[in-house]
Amino acid sequence: MATRCSPTSWRDKLHACLQQWGSPRTKLKSKMAPTTLVSLVLLCLSNVLITCSGGGAGIRMKLTHVDAKGSYTAEERVRRAVAASRQRLASMRASGGGGGVSAPVHWSTRQYIAEYLVGDPPQRAEALIDTGSDLIWTQSTACLRKVCARQDLPYFNASASGSFAPVPCRDRACAANYRHFCALDGGCTFVATYGAGAVIGFLGTDNFAFQSGGAALAFGCVSFTRVVPGALHGASGLIGLGRGRLSLVSQTGATRFSYCLTPYFHNNGASSHLFVGAAASLGGGGGAVTSMPFVESPKDYPYSTFYYLPLEGITVGGTKLPIPSSAFDLRQVDKGYWEGGVIIDSGSPFTSLAKAAYVPLRDELAGQLNGSLVGPPADSDLELCVARGDVDRVVPTLVLHFGGGADMALPPGNYWAPVDKTTACMVILEAYELSIIGNFQQQNMHLLFDVGEGRFSFQTADCSTL
Repeated sequence: MATRCSPTSWRDKLHACLQQWGSPRTKLKSKMAPTTLVSLVLLCLSNVLITCSGGGAGIRMKLTHVDAKGSYTAEERVRRAVAASRQRLASMRASGGGGGVSAPVHWSTRQYIAEYLVGDPPQRAEALIDTGSDLIWTQSTACLRKVCARQDLPYFNASASGSFAPVPCRDRACAANYRHFCALDGGCTFVATYGAGAVIGFLGTDNFAFQSGGAALAFGCVSFTRVVPGALHGASGLIGLGRGRLSLVSQTGATRFSYCLTPYFHNNGASSHLFVGAAASLGGGGGAVTSMPFVESPKDYPYSTFYYLPLEGITVGGTKLPIPSSAFDLRQVDKGYWEGGVIIDSGSPFTSLAKAAYVPLRDELAGQLNGSLVGPPADSDLELCVARGDVDRVVPTLVLHFGGGADMALPPGNYWAPVDKTTACMVILEAYELSIIGNFQQQNMHLLFDVGEGRFSFQTADCSTL
Protein backbone atom coordinates (compact mmCIF):
# COMPACT_ATOMS: atom_id res chain seq x y z
CA MET A 1 0.00 0.00 0.00
CA ALA A 2 1.14 3.57 -0.65
CA THR A 3 2.10 5.65 2.38
CA ARG A 4 1.10 9.21 3.09
CA CYS A 5 3.67 11.90 2.30
CA SER A 6 4.80 14.74 4.50
CA PRO A 7 4.17 18.26 3.16
CA THR A 8 7.86 18.52 2.18
CA SER A 9 7.85 15.16 0.38
CA TRP A 10 4.58 16.03 -1.36
CA ARG A 11 6.06 19.33 -2.61
CA ASP A 12 9.29 17.65 -3.74
CA LYS A 13 7.42 15.05 -5.79
CA LEU A 14 5.38 17.70 -7.56
CA HIS A 15 8.52 19.73 -8.27
CA ALA A 16 10.33 16.67 -9.66
CA CYS A 17 7.42 15.95 -12.00
CA LEU A 18 7.43 19.50 -13.35
CA GLN A 19 11.24 19.42 -13.69
CA GLN A 20 10.89 16.45 -16.06
CA TRP A 21 9.37 18.89 -18.56
CA GLY A 22 11.99 21.60 -18.11
CA SER A 23 12.60 24.45 -15.73
CA PRO A 24 9.29 25.91 -14.53
CA ARG A 25 10.73 29.42 -14.78
CA THR A 26 11.93 29.08 -18.34
CA LYS A 27 10.48 26.41 -20.59
CA LEU A 28 7.09 26.14 -18.92
CA LYS A 29 6.45 29.87 -18.86
CA SER A 30 7.92 30.77 -22.20
CA LYS A 31 6.79 27.91 -24.38
CA MET A 32 3.48 26.68 -22.94
CA ALA A 33 0.04 28.20 -23.26
CA PRO A 34 -1.73 28.79 -19.93
CA THR A 35 -4.16 25.90 -20.55
CA THR A 36 -1.24 23.58 -21.29
CA LEU A 37 0.54 24.61 -18.10
CA VAL A 38 -2.62 23.99 -16.03
CA SER A 39 -3.04 20.56 -17.64
CA LEU A 40 0.56 19.65 -16.83
CA VAL A 41 0.19 20.71 -13.19
CA LEU A 42 -3.01 18.63 -12.88
CA LEU A 43 -1.23 15.69 -14.51
CA CYS A 44 1.60 15.89 -11.98
CA LEU A 45 -0.81 16.35 -9.08
CA SER A 46 -2.54 13.12 -10.10
CA ASN A 47 0.76 11.28 -9.97
CA VAL A 48 1.63 12.72 -6.55
CA LEU A 49 -1.78 11.76 -5.18
CA ILE A 50 -1.22 8.14 -6.12
CA THR A 51 1.85 7.86 -3.90
CA CYS A 52 0.72 10.24 -1.15
CA SER A 53 -2.76 8.90 -0.36
CA GLY A 54 -4.18 5.65 0.87
CA GLY A 55 -6.68 5.37 -2.01
CA GLY A 56 -9.47 4.31 0.39
CA ALA A 57 -12.22 5.72 -1.83
CA GLY A 58 -11.51 3.21 -4.59
CA ILE A 59 -10.77 3.79 -8.26
CA ARG A 60 -12.90 5.58 -10.84
CA MET A 61 -12.21 5.60 -14.59
CA LYS A 62 -13.89 7.36 -17.47
CA LEU A 63 -14.55 4.96 -20.35
CA THR A 64 -14.60 6.05 -23.98
CA HIS A 65 -16.09 3.88 -26.71
CA VAL A 66 -13.52 3.01 -29.37
CA ASP A 67 -15.70 4.51 -32.12
CA ALA A 68 -15.81 7.88 -30.38
CA LYS A 69 -12.46 8.68 -32.01
CA GLY A 70 -14.07 8.53 -35.46
CA SER A 71 -16.96 10.41 -37.01
CA TYR A 72 -19.10 7.31 -37.56
CA THR A 73 -22.84 7.39 -38.12
CA ALA A 74 -25.11 5.21 -35.98
CA GLU A 75 -25.45 2.76 -38.87
CA GLU A 76 -21.68 2.57 -39.36
CA ARG A 77 -21.13 1.91 -35.66
CA VAL A 78 -23.63 -0.96 -35.74
CA ARG A 79 -22.00 -2.52 -38.78
CA ARG A 80 -18.57 -2.20 -37.19
CA ALA A 81 -19.92 -3.87 -34.05
CA VAL A 82 -21.49 -6.68 -36.09
CA ALA A 83 -18.18 -7.23 -37.87
CA ALA A 84 -16.32 -7.26 -34.56
CA SER A 85 -18.76 -9.74 -33.06
CA ARG A 86 -18.52 -11.98 -36.12
CA GLN A 87 -14.72 -11.81 -35.93
CA ARG A 88 -14.80 -13.02 -32.34
CA LEU A 89 -17.17 -15.88 -33.15
CA ALA A 90 -15.02 -16.88 -36.14
CA SER A 91 -11.94 -16.92 -33.89
CA MET A 92 -13.72 -19.21 -31.46
CA ARG A 93 -14.78 -21.60 -34.21
CA ALA A 94 -11.27 -21.59 -35.69
CA SER A 95 -9.79 -22.43 -32.30
CA GLY A 96 -11.92 -25.57 -32.26
CA GLY A 97 -9.58 -27.30 -34.68
CA GLY A 98 -12.29 -28.96 -36.72
CA GLY A 99 -14.39 -30.19 -33.84
CA GLY A 100 -11.70 -30.88 -31.22
CA VAL A 101 -11.75 -29.36 -27.77
CA SER A 102 -10.24 -25.93 -27.31
CA ALA A 103 -10.09 -23.04 -24.89
CA PRO A 104 -12.22 -19.98 -25.70
CA VAL A 105 -10.38 -16.91 -26.88
CA HIS A 106 -10.71 -13.46 -25.36
CA TRP A 107 -9.83 -10.01 -26.63
CA SER A 108 -10.51 -10.52 -30.28
CA THR A 109 -12.26 -7.17 -30.02
CA ARG A 110 -12.60 -4.76 -27.11
CA GLN A 111 -14.87 -1.75 -27.02
CA TYR A 112 -14.03 0.67 -24.21
CA ILE A 113 -10.84 2.63 -23.52
CA ALA A 114 -9.66 4.21 -20.24
CA GLU A 115 -6.84 6.74 -19.89
CA TYR A 116 -4.41 6.58 -16.98
CA LEU A 117 -0.98 7.78 -15.83
CA VAL A 118 1.92 5.47 -15.03
CA GLY A 119 5.36 6.16 -13.56
CA ASP A 120 7.16 8.98 -11.78
CA PRO A 121 7.10 11.45 -13.47
CA PRO A 122 3.79 10.34 -15.01
CA GLN A 123 3.44 9.10 -18.56
CA ARG A 124 0.04 8.99 -20.27
CA ALA A 125 -1.34 5.70 -21.51
CA GLU A 126 -4.66 4.32 -22.76
CA ALA A 127 -5.97 0.81 -22.21
CA LEU A 128 -8.79 -1.32 -23.51
CA ILE A 129 -10.89 -2.62 -20.59
CA ASP A 130 -11.35 -6.40 -20.58
CA THR A 131 -13.42 -8.43 -18.10
CA GLY A 132 -12.29 -11.56 -19.95
CA SER A 133 -8.56 -11.42 -19.11
CA ASP A 134 -6.26 -10.61 -16.20
CA LEU A 135 -2.96 -9.03 -17.19
CA ILE A 136 -2.40 -5.28 -17.29
CA TRP A 137 0.07 -4.35 -20.02
CA THR A 138 1.24 -1.48 -22.17
CA GLN A 139 3.53 -1.27 -25.17
CA SER A 140 6.93 0.14 -24.23
CA THR A 141 10.01 1.72 -25.76
CA ALA A 142 11.59 -1.75 -25.59
CA CYS A 143 9.64 -2.47 -28.79
CA LEU A 144 11.96 -3.11 -31.68
CA ARG A 145 11.29 -1.37 -34.95
CA LYS A 146 7.95 -2.33 -36.51
CA VAL A 147 7.22 -5.16 -34.05
CA CYS A 148 4.63 -3.27 -31.98
CA ALA A 149 1.24 -1.89 -32.94
CA ARG A 150 0.54 1.75 -33.69
CA GLN A 151 -0.82 3.72 -30.76
CA ASP A 152 -1.96 7.31 -30.29
CA LEU A 153 0.34 8.09 -27.33
CA PRO A 154 4.11 7.57 -26.96
CA TYR A 155 5.29 4.15 -25.80
CA PHE A 156 5.91 3.79 -22.06
CA ASN A 157 9.56 4.41 -21.16
CA ALA A 158 10.40 2.32 -18.08
CA SER A 159 13.91 3.78 -17.77
CA ALA A 160 12.44 7.28 -17.45
CA SER A 161 10.31 6.34 -14.44
CA GLY A 162 11.94 6.66 -11.04
CA SER A 163 9.32 4.39 -9.48
CA PHE A 164 9.58 1.52 -11.98
CA ALA A 165 11.05 -1.78 -10.77
CA PRO A 166 11.43 -5.04 -12.72
CA VAL A 167 9.71 -8.14 -11.34
CA PRO A 168 12.23 -10.93 -10.57
CA CYS A 169 11.65 -14.30 -12.16
CA ARG A 170 11.18 -15.95 -8.75
CA ASP A 171 8.52 -13.44 -7.69
CA ARG A 172 4.95 -14.63 -7.16
CA ALA A 173 3.73 -12.05 -9.67
CA CYS A 174 5.80 -13.77 -12.36
CA ALA A 175 4.35 -17.17 -11.52
CA ALA A 176 0.84 -15.69 -11.62
CA ASN A 177 1.04 -15.15 -15.37
CA TYR A 178 -0.03 -18.29 -17.24
CA ARG A 179 2.96 -18.27 -19.63
CA HIS A 180 6.28 -16.98 -18.25
CA PHE A 181 9.98 -17.82 -18.16
CA CYS A 182 13.20 -16.45 -16.72
CA ALA A 183 15.21 -13.95 -18.72
CA LEU A 184 19.01 -14.03 -18.73
CA ASP A 185 19.13 -11.02 -16.39
CA GLY A 186 16.85 -12.75 -13.86
CA GLY A 187 13.76 -10.78 -14.86
CA CYS A 188 10.33 -12.18 -15.69
CA THR A 189 9.45 -12.55 -19.36
CA PHE A 190 5.77 -13.15 -20.14
CA VAL A 191 3.71 -14.25 -23.11
CA ALA A 192 0.00 -13.41 -23.37
CA THR A 193 -2.17 -14.83 -26.16
CA TYR A 194 -5.57 -13.55 -27.24
CA GLY A 195 -8.08 -13.99 -30.03
CA ALA A 196 -6.54 -10.89 -31.61
CA GLY A 197 -2.96 -12.21 -31.42
CA ALA A 198 -0.17 -12.25 -28.85
CA VAL A 199 2.20 -9.97 -26.93
CA ILE A 200 5.59 -10.63 -25.31
CA GLY A 201 7.46 -8.51 -22.79
CA PHE A 202 8.78 -8.25 -19.24
CA LEU A 203 6.91 -7.72 -15.98
CA GLY A 204 7.53 -4.70 -13.75
CA THR A 205 5.84 -2.65 -11.06
CA ASP A 206 5.03 1.04 -11.05
CA ASN A 207 2.56 3.62 -9.80
CA PHE A 208 -0.74 4.00 -11.67
CA ALA A 209 -3.10 6.99 -11.37
CA PHE A 210 -6.64 6.91 -12.77
CA GLN A 211 -9.39 9.52 -13.03
CA SER A 212 -9.55 9.24 -9.25
CA GLY A 213 -7.60 6.83 -7.09
CA GLY A 214 -4.58 4.75 -7.95
CA ALA A 215 -2.26 1.94 -6.88
CA ALA A 216 1.18 0.40 -7.31
CA LEU A 217 0.65 -2.45 -9.78
CA ALA A 218 2.50 -5.26 -11.50
CA PHE A 219 2.10 -4.95 -15.26
CA GLY A 220 3.60 -6.02 -18.54
CA CYS A 221 5.98 -3.83 -20.55
CA VAL A 222 5.43 -5.17 -24.04
CA SER A 223 8.38 -5.43 -26.42
CA PHE A 224 6.72 -7.49 -29.17
CA THR A 225 3.12 -7.23 -30.44
CA ARG A 226 1.48 -9.29 -33.13
CA VAL A 227 -2.25 -8.59 -33.25
CA VAL A 228 -4.95 -8.17 -35.87
CA PRO A 229 -4.51 -4.71 -37.48
CA GLY A 230 -6.66 -2.18 -35.65
CA ALA A 231 -7.31 -4.45 -32.66
CA LEU A 232 -5.85 -1.94 -30.20
CA HIS A 233 -7.86 0.98 -31.67
CA GLY A 234 -4.85 3.24 -31.00
CA ALA A 235 -4.71 2.27 -27.30
CA SER A 236 -1.46 1.44 -25.52
CA GLY A 237 -2.53 -1.91 -24.11
CA LEU A 238 -5.08 -3.70 -21.90
CA ILE A 239 -6.36 -3.58 -18.33
CA GLY A 240 -7.66 -6.98 -17.28
CA LEU A 241 -10.56 -7.16 -14.81
CA GLY A 242 -10.79 -10.95 -14.62
CA ARG A 243 -10.53 -13.23 -11.58
CA GLY A 244 -6.79 -13.91 -11.86
CA ARG A 245 -4.10 -12.62 -9.47
CA LEU A 246 -2.69 -10.06 -11.93
CA SER A 247 -5.98 -8.30 -12.74
CA LEU A 248 -6.62 -4.75 -11.56
CA VAL A 249 -9.34 -6.05 -9.24
CA SER A 250 -7.12 -8.66 -7.56
CA GLN A 251 -4.00 -6.50 -7.27
CA THR A 252 -5.84 -3.65 -5.55
CA GLY A 253 -7.42 -6.08 -3.09
CA ALA A 254 -10.85 -4.98 -4.29
CA THR A 255 -13.75 -7.33 -3.66
CA ARG A 256 -16.02 -5.68 -6.20
CA PHE A 257 -16.16 -3.49 -9.30
CA SER A 258 -18.94 -1.97 -11.37
CA TYR A 259 -19.46 -0.16 -14.65
CA CYS A 260 -22.25 1.76 -16.33
CA LEU A 261 -22.35 2.17 -20.12
CA THR A 262 -24.09 5.13 -21.75
CA PRO A 263 -26.18 4.45 -24.89
CA TYR A 264 -24.37 3.80 -28.16
CA PHE A 265 -26.24 6.47 -30.11
CA HIS A 266 -27.86 9.07 -27.87
CA ASN A 267 -25.40 9.80 -25.07
CA ASN A 268 -25.02 13.55 -25.77
CA GLY A 269 -21.29 13.24 -25.27
CA ALA A 270 -21.61 11.70 -21.79
CA SER A 271 -18.94 9.20 -20.74
CA SER A 272 -19.34 5.70 -19.37
CA HIS A 273 -17.56 4.88 -16.11
CA LEU A 274 -15.82 2.03 -14.33
CA PHE A 275 -15.53 1.83 -10.53
CA VAL A 276 -13.20 -0.48 -8.59
CA GLY A 277 -13.25 -1.16 -4.85
CA ALA A 278 -15.07 1.13 -2.44
CA ALA A 279 -16.27 3.32 -5.34
CA ALA A 280 -18.35 0.43 -6.75
CA SER A 281 -21.94 0.32 -5.51
CA LEU A 282 -25.52 0.39 -6.77
CA GLY A 283 -28.51 2.45 -5.69
CA GLY A 284 -28.53 6.23 -5.75
CA GLY A 285 -31.63 6.87 -7.83
CA GLY A 286 -31.48 3.96 -10.27
CA GLY A 287 -34.06 1.23 -10.73
CA ALA A 288 -34.63 -1.72 -8.43
CA VAL A 289 -31.50 -3.79 -7.80
CA THR A 290 -31.62 -7.38 -9.08
CA SER A 291 -29.06 -9.95 -7.90
CA MET A 292 -27.98 -13.49 -8.64
CA PRO A 293 -25.06 -15.76 -7.72
CA PHE A 294 -22.22 -16.25 -10.19
CA VAL A 295 -21.83 -19.74 -11.57
CA GLU A 296 -18.61 -21.11 -10.11
CA SER A 297 -15.80 -20.76 -12.63
CA PRO A 298 -13.66 -23.81 -13.44
CA LYS A 299 -10.15 -23.92 -11.98
CA ASP A 300 -8.64 -24.42 -15.44
CA TYR A 301 -7.21 -21.38 -17.28
CA PRO A 302 -8.59 -19.41 -19.13
CA TYR A 303 -12.07 -20.42 -17.93
CA SER A 304 -11.01 -19.52 -14.38
CA THR A 305 -10.87 -15.82 -15.26
CA PHE A 306 -14.40 -15.46 -16.72
CA TYR A 307 -17.59 -14.32 -14.95
CA TYR A 308 -20.25 -16.96 -15.62
CA LEU A 309 -23.97 -16.24 -15.06
CA PRO A 310 -26.85 -18.69 -14.38
CA LEU A 311 -29.00 -17.95 -17.44
CA GLU A 312 -31.91 -20.40 -17.47
CA GLY A 313 -34.39 -19.20 -20.08
CA ILE A 314 -35.71 -16.42 -22.33
CA THR A 315 -39.15 -14.88 -22.82
CA VAL A 316 -40.00 -12.65 -25.77
CA GLY A 317 -43.33 -10.88 -26.20
CA GLY A 318 -44.81 -12.87 -23.31
CA THR A 319 -43.85 -16.24 -24.82
CA LYS A 320 -41.38 -18.46 -22.94
CA LEU A 321 -39.06 -19.99 -25.53
CA PRO A 322 -38.70 -23.79 -25.79
CA ILE A 323 -35.00 -23.81 -24.96
CA PRO A 324 -33.49 -27.08 -23.67
CA SER A 325 -32.41 -26.88 -20.03
CA SER A 326 -28.89 -27.88 -21.10
CA ALA A 327 -28.46 -25.00 -23.59
CA PHE A 328 -26.66 -22.76 -21.10
CA ASP A 329 -24.88 -25.41 -19.04
CA LEU A 330 -21.16 -25.15 -18.41
CA ARG A 331 -19.78 -28.64 -18.92
CA GLN A 332 -16.36 -30.31 -18.92
CA VAL A 333 -15.58 -32.08 -22.20
CA ASP A 334 -12.01 -33.20 -21.50
CA LYS A 335 -9.32 -32.70 -18.90
CA GLY A 336 -8.66 -28.96 -18.70
CA TYR A 337 -11.33 -28.11 -21.29
CA TRP A 338 -14.87 -26.81 -20.80
CA GLU A 339 -17.73 -25.95 -23.12
CA GLY A 340 -20.88 -23.85 -22.99
CA GLY A 341 -21.91 -21.60 -20.18
CA VAL A 342 -22.86 -17.91 -20.27
CA ILE A 343 -20.44 -15.05 -19.53
CA ILE A 344 -21.06 -11.34 -19.04
CA ASP A 345 -18.49 -9.35 -21.03
CA SER A 346 -17.65 -5.65 -21.19
CA GLY A 347 -15.82 -5.99 -24.50
CA SER A 348 -18.00 -8.10 -26.79
CA PRO A 349 -20.27 -5.73 -28.74
CA PHE A 350 -23.38 -7.90 -29.18
CA THR A 351 -24.92 -10.78 -27.28
CA SER A 352 -24.42 -14.18 -28.87
CA LEU A 353 -26.44 -17.26 -27.90
CA ALA A 354 -25.71 -20.94 -28.35
CA LYS A 355 -27.62 -22.39 -31.30
CA ALA A 356 -30.08 -24.25 -29.05
CA ALA A 357 -31.22 -20.86 -27.69
CA TYR A 358 -30.71 -18.65 -30.74
CA VAL A 359 -32.88 -20.66 -33.14
CA PRO A 360 -35.99 -20.66 -30.88
CA LEU A 361 -35.55 -16.90 -30.35
CA ARG A 362 -35.20 -16.19 -34.06
CA ASP A 363 -38.17 -18.38 -34.99
CA GLU A 364 -40.48 -16.96 -32.30
CA LEU A 365 -39.67 -13.37 -33.23
CA ALA A 366 -40.16 -14.16 -36.91
CA GLY A 367 -43.65 -15.41 -36.08
CA GLN A 368 -44.56 -12.45 -33.88
CA LEU A 369 -43.24 -9.90 -36.38
CA ASN A 370 -44.42 -11.68 -39.52
CA GLY A 371 -46.31 -8.77 -41.06
CA SER A 372 -43.66 -6.22 -40.14
CA LEU A 373 -40.49 -7.98 -41.31
CA VAL A 374 -38.46 -6.55 -44.17
CA GLY A 375 -35.50 -8.01 -45.98
CA PRO A 376 -32.12 -7.34 -44.35
CA PRO A 377 -29.55 -5.27 -46.27
CA ALA A 378 -27.48 -7.57 -48.46
CA ASP A 379 -24.20 -6.92 -46.64
CA SER A 380 -25.52 -6.82 -43.06
CA ASP A 381 -25.19 -10.55 -42.27
CA LEU A 382 -28.28 -10.26 -40.02
CA GLU A 383 -31.52 -12.24 -40.18
CA LEU A 384 -34.50 -10.35 -38.71
CA CYS A 385 -35.22 -6.75 -39.69
CA VAL A 386 -38.10 -4.26 -39.63
CA ALA A 387 -38.57 -0.70 -40.82
CA ARG A 388 -36.46 1.55 -38.64
CA GLY A 389 -39.43 3.65 -37.55
CA ASP A 390 -41.40 0.55 -36.47
CA VAL A 391 -38.96 -0.80 -33.86
CA ASP A 392 -40.56 0.70 -30.75
CA ARG A 393 -44.05 -0.03 -32.04
CA VAL A 394 -43.75 -3.69 -33.09
CA VAL A 395 -40.67 -5.24 -31.44
CA PRO A 396 -41.46 -6.87 -28.05
CA THR A 397 -39.41 -6.70 -24.86
CA LEU A 398 -37.00 -9.58 -24.38
CA VAL A 399 -36.48 -10.98 -20.88
CA LEU A 400 -33.47 -13.03 -19.77
CA HIS A 401 -34.32 -15.34 -16.85
CA PHE A 402 -31.50 -16.11 -14.41
CA GLY A 403 -31.25 -18.44 -11.45
CA GLY A 404 -32.90 -17.35 -8.23
CA GLY A 405 -35.74 -15.57 -10.00
CA ALA A 406 -33.64 -12.71 -11.36
CA ASP A 407 -34.91 -11.22 -14.64
CA MET A 408 -33.17 -8.78 -16.99
CA ALA A 409 -35.64 -7.02 -19.32
CA LEU A 410 -34.20 -5.71 -22.59
CA PRO A 411 -36.30 -3.05 -24.37
CA PRO A 412 -36.26 -3.08 -28.18
CA GLY A 413 -33.47 -0.49 -28.30
CA ASN A 414 -31.17 -2.82 -26.36
CA TYR A 415 -31.29 -5.66 -28.87
CA TRP A 416 -32.33 -4.04 -32.18
CA ALA A 417 -30.22 -1.41 -33.95
CA PRO A 418 -30.23 0.64 -37.17
CA VAL A 419 -28.17 -0.81 -40.02
CA ASP A 420 -29.07 1.74 -42.70
CA LYS A 421 -31.29 4.80 -43.11
CA THR A 422 -34.51 2.78 -43.30
CA THR A 423 -33.85 -0.57 -41.62
CA ALA A 424 -33.20 -1.85 -38.11
CA CYS A 425 -32.26 -5.45 -37.28
CA MET A 426 -31.97 -7.77 -34.30
CA VAL A 427 -28.37 -7.69 -33.09
CA ILE A 428 -28.30 -10.93 -31.12
CA LEU A 429 -26.13 -13.45 -32.95
CA GLU A 430 -25.77 -17.21 -33.09
CA ALA A 431 -22.77 -18.43 -31.10
CA TYR A 432 -20.63 -21.54 -31.26
CA GLU A 433 -21.01 -23.02 -27.74
CA LEU A 434 -20.23 -20.25 -25.27
CA SER A 435 -23.03 -17.68 -24.90
CA ILE A 436 -22.01 -14.07 -24.21
CA ILE A 437 -24.03 -11.13 -22.92
CA GLY A 438 -22.46 -8.23 -24.82
CA ASN A 439 -22.16 -4.56 -24.01
CA PHE A 440 -24.88 -3.33 -26.41
CA GLN A 441 -27.39 -5.23 -24.29
CA GLN A 442 -25.91 -3.56 -21.17
CA GLN A 443 -26.67 0.04 -22.18
CA ASN A 444 -28.01 2.22 -19.36
CA MET A 445 -27.50 -0.52 -16.80
CA HIS A 446 -25.22 -0.26 -13.80
CA LEU A 447 -23.59 -3.68 -13.33
CA LEU A 448 -21.92 -4.72 -10.07
CA PHE A 449 -19.47 -7.63 -9.90
CA ASP A 450 -19.24 -8.52 -6.19
CA VAL A 451 -16.36 -10.98 -6.36
CA GLY A 452 -16.08 -11.23 -2.59
CA GLU A 453 -19.70 -12.30 -2.12
CA GLY A 454 -19.86 -14.25 -5.38
CA ARG A 455 -22.83 -12.27 -6.68
CA PHE A 456 -23.71 -10.25 -9.79
CA SER A 457 -26.20 -7.39 -9.47
CA PHE A 458 -27.62 -4.79 -11.82
CA GLN A 459 -30.10 -1.94 -12.03
CA THR A 460 -31.37 0.29 -14.80
CA ALA A 461 -29.66 3.68 -14.53
CA ASP A 462 -28.95 6.94 -16.30
CA CYS A 463 -25.25 6.24 -16.76
CA SER A 464 -24.55 9.81 -17.85
CA THR A 465 -25.20 11.03 -14.29
CA LEU A 466 -22.74 8.76 -12.44
